[in-house]
Amino acid sequence: MNQLKTLTATVGNIKIGSGYPIAVQTMCNTHTYDEDATVAQCVRMHEAGADIIRITVPGLQDVPHIKAIRERLRSMQIETPIVADIHFSSETAIAVAPFVEKVRINPGNFNKDFDEASRQLTRLVNVCSQYGTAIRIGLNHGSLGDRITNLYGNTPDAMAKAAMEWLRLCAANNFYNVVVSLKSSNTYVMVEAYRLLAKYMQEENMVFPLHVGVTEAGNGDSGRIKSCVGISSLLSEGIGNTIRVSLTEDPVNEIPVGRYLELRYDGKLTSTMTAVKISGKTAEAVYDSPSRERLILDFSCDFGKRLLDKELDEVHISGTYKDENGNPVSIEESGLAKYLEDELLQAARRRFYKPEYIACPGCGRTMYNLQSAFEQVKARTAHLKDVVIAVMGCIVNGPGEMADADWGYVGEGNGKVSIYHKKEAVLRHVPEDEAVDKLVALIEEQNQ
Repeated sequence: MNQLKTLTATVGNIKIGSGYPIAVQTMCNTHTYDEDATVAQCVRMHEAGADIIRITVPGLQDVPHIKAIRERLRSMQIETPIVADIHFSSETAIAVAPFVEKVRINPGNFNKDFDEASRQLTRLVNVCSQYGTAIRIGLNHGSLGDRITNLYGNTPDAMAKAAMEWLRLCAANNFYNVVVSLKSSNTYVMVEAYRLLAKYMQEENMVFPLHVGVTEAGNGDSGRIKSCVGISSLLSEGIGNTIRVSLTEDPVNEIPVGRYLELRYDGKLTSTMTAVKISGKTAEAVYDSPSRERLILDFSCDFGKRLLDKELDEVHISGTYKDENGNPVSIEESGLAKYLEDELLQAARRRFYKPEYIACPGCGRTMYNLQSAFEQVKARTAHLKDVVIAVMGCIVNGPGEMADADWGYVGEGNGKVSIYHKKEAVLRHVPEDEAVDKLVALIEEQNQ
């Protein structure tokens, strides 16, 4: 694999860029003001092997908390770099920059006026330069802003060109300790955006390291398959220096999947596929896998990119995996073959056999039981087809990140939920214990 040659970003004790191992990240879903819970979760993440941990900083009032959290971790000899996740407030980003190893921002959220947003980013760059703090410029599909979408549409190209504007500003200020990400819940959009950004950066001879991930991937098998399709498509092309697998689960569960991807694309792990036959655009693959999870990850990485890029139209799987007791299980006889084939085709956006779900992993801004609500929504809508349903933690990301959704369930805080149809809020301030019922009723009414 020819890796894209990039600059190097320094995030605490971690180097990010070509020539260094792929760094695996995750993010706390605890409330930042709950220092004990956040420290405890960070310890679990560290023990599970996370290279970098992100913590949300909703506002200036949370800066002392993240400072204290980092200090407590360092007193425990845990040196895992901490990233502050910032939305909208450049003042919060500037205030927290001295106390963390990296700040994650979307500069376009600082101000709708591009010139003012640029001035605020320049102030942040100056502070980060002073303290040796890295910056991740993170742009997500659905939150690009009217100026960019009016110029280029809500497209992968718009995402890449928006990122280039901020990267040029960083370079103009002689600041290169930067990582950039372009995430989407749509695997095609996500992959194309990164490919275009890599091309544009090479053309301007300023290739920054890339943080890669499928945002709002969901949970369970679907979340893992969807993440692997998007991330592996890029890593197999040498694009990507640090990754996050975003699952609506305990964030510790993200790390083994990320580590699998790191090992595979750093050349330390190979697929358990034992044979493959390709006829036209149909592949038949045989596996001898040590576990169900390993089978899922191998299968997704082996064929996700080829389906996404339309090199193949169908993939059929057979062989065995071992159950938790070490006994071989037939992939076909267990019913797993058809299930995985359907899931992979949906993740690669080639054929949809069930609703498309968008679900954020949750963070310190989430003020309701996101995981429980998501499971309820899935259970009560699984019979539907040709519908996209989003379950989002808060209004900070929700309305933008679920731009492609037909229906949205968005936390407001204080046990209340807003329900969206397309991009319009049709119900607001719905009590959490009533919200799933009301969402399902609206969907069923629409589908009659």
